Amino acid sequence: MPAIIVGLDGSPESLAAADWAAREATQRDAPLRLLHAGSPLGSLYTPYLGVPAPGLLEAEHERAARLLSGTRSRLTERHPGLRVDVRQAETEAVPALLAEAADAELLVLGSRGLGTVAGFLTGSVGLAVVARSERPVVLVRAGESAAQEHLPDASGEESASTAYRDVVLGLDLEEPGDEAVEFAFATARRRASGLRVVHGWNPAAAYGYGAAVDSGLTAELAQETRRALGDVLRPWQDKFPGVEVHAQAVVGSAGRHLVHASREASLVVVGRKRRHTPVGGRIGSVAHAVLHHAVAPVAVVPVADVPHG
Repeated sequence: MPAIIVGLDGSPESLAAADWAAREATQRDAPLRLLHAGSPLGSLYTPYLGVPAPGLLEAEHERAARLLSGTRSRLTERHPGLRVDVRQAETEAVPALLAEAADAELLVLGSRGLGTVAGFLTGSVGLAVVARSERPVVLVRAGESAAQEHLPDASGEESASTAYRDVVLGLDLEEPGDEAVEFAFATARRRASGLRVVHGWNPAAAYGYGAAVDSGLTAELAQETRRALGDVLRPWQDKFPGVEVHAQAVVGSAGRHLVHASREASLVVVGRKRRHTPVGGRIGSVAHAVLHHAVAPVAVVPVADVPHG
């Protein structure tokens, strides 16, 4: 079975990502690989001379080896039977992570949320990985724990032994993205959790410029939207009959509603079209908002771009 890859740099965010990835690998019965990518070369070079500073490359390599070894020991102690290997890549973070992810089950990264991705995945580097990966990428914030994925116990306290919180899926009716939908349903089935599906729509789009709002037409459009949402989900409910689905057609951008739903979710799933531009891949506005502001871990799943015309 393909491995789950986690980018590790020693930051609190990447360590939380490693813990999340270990739990996910255990649940999927998949191997786990811890990857440390080479540090930016400029930080290891002597100013003006353009040559590696004495001992810095070796010291960095040894630090990475200790980090990988220590994290592997900690995870295998917590998860007996988990298969964990480690790898040090001498290349830069983006190409190293993309190369490892190419044949992986999924890639897991640490994220600070609110605008940055942590450690050697800072800012545009981390977003570049999300935008260009051909495999699902999960972003995990520091402090994320197993208990936070589960409902509180009878006394209201956090517990890792209660039922999972819902998986939340952002769904675009025009381009649902089968890959993202299947990922969300499969995750909910493995966790024996509910699946909450959120579709954002704008009733004003049905009115001409300057036209008066017709409450009757708006109600009719809302009903049609709910019906269309049910039609899209029905084949997936037939394929995953054990998953309880709660579908919502909400007015406005789905991003804001997904961020709100993340407070009670174990995982938020959004699609990202495999659409490339001259400067590389891109992340849609909904996925971008969720990545920056969601409380729960976020899975960004690349989906086939549907041509228009």
